[in-house]
Amino acid sequence: MSEIFSGIGFDAHKFGIKQGAWIACLEWPESLACEGHSDGDVVAHAICDALLSAANLGDLGSNFGTSDPKWAGVSGANLLAEVYKLISAEKFKIQNVSAQLIGNSPKIGPRRDEAISAISSALRGARVSLSATTTDGMGFTGSGEGLAALATVLIAR
Repeated sequence: MSEIFSGIGFDAHKFGIKQGAWIACLEWPESLACEGHSDGDVVAHAICDALLSAANLGDLGSNFGTSDPKWAGVSGANLLAEVYKLISAEKFKIQNVSAQLIGNSPKIGPRRDEAISAISSALRGARVSLSATTTDGMGFTGSGEGLAALATVLIAR
């Protein structure tokens, strides 16, 4: 019998001044980019933390810390691929990934399938679902100061 493990991940970044956000492994040229040590992809980062949590392998900071210049500017897709390698080395297989973007824009709907495909590709074909929500004007995401994302995963060994 397989052992099933679940994990939850969360990430948030404030907007910077540059155009061209990376969200859910896609570039959104009409959106402000999120600030961060890497590309600021809150969806990819939340998924990474959820996978690492489920496998009891720490978190993004302990595996890809800001003190290591190797990870400066790294893409969310590359981080997902690196996390996939880490959990695979521990004999885990991804059963499901579910992520939700929290913010006013961009609107995920028109590019949802493309984003799901990009995330799944980075995770070597994992089953992925992606949704989005606003906070009805409340908090930093509602006021347009940045974005957040939440992810849950199931992995098995």
